[in-house]
Amino acid sequence: MNDSLVIKQLLYNQCFGFIETRLKTIQSTISEIQESLTSETKSSAGDKHETGRAMLQLEREKAGNQLAEVQKVKEILSKIDVEKHNKNISLGSVVYTTKSNYFIAISAGELYIDGDKFYAISANTPIGQFLIGKNIGDEIVFREQKFKIEKIL
Repeated sequence: MNDSLVIKQLLYNQCFGFIETRLKTIQSTISEIQESLTSETKSSAGDKHETGRAMLQLEREKAGNQLAEVQKVKEILSKIDVEKHNKNISLGSVVYTTKSNYFIAISAGELYIDGDKFYAISANTPIGQFLIGKNIGDEIVFREQKFKIEKIL
C-alpha cells in the first residue's frame, strides 16, 4: 500500500470512528429516553406527569432527528472509495494547500496523521464547494485568504 493510500485510509478510518461514536451516543440517549418513558408511573399530580412525558417525547423526537442525520452522513462516507484517485478534487480527495490540508468527506473537524493536521470537511461546506473540481496548481482566494493547491490524493 503506497503512502497516499495509507493517509487516505487513516483519514477515512478516523471519520468512520467519529460517526460511530456519534451514532452510539445518540442511540444511548434514545434508549435512556425510552426507559424513562416506560418507567415513569402516573403520579398524583397528573398535569406534572403529562408535562414530563411530553418533554421526554420531544427529546426522543430530537434524538431521532439526530440519528437520521448521522445515518445520512454515514451513507455519504460509505460512498468514498479510498483507492480511487482523481486528478481534480472530488468526494474522498485529500487536498494539500499552502494554507491547510483537507479531506473531502464529512464534517469531522481536525484530524491528525503523523503530526500533520487535516480538516475533514463535507463537500457541502463553503470551502468544500469551493474546492470541488479544482486541480493541482490552482490558486484560490477564499474569505480573503489566498492559497494554492499543491497535491491531491
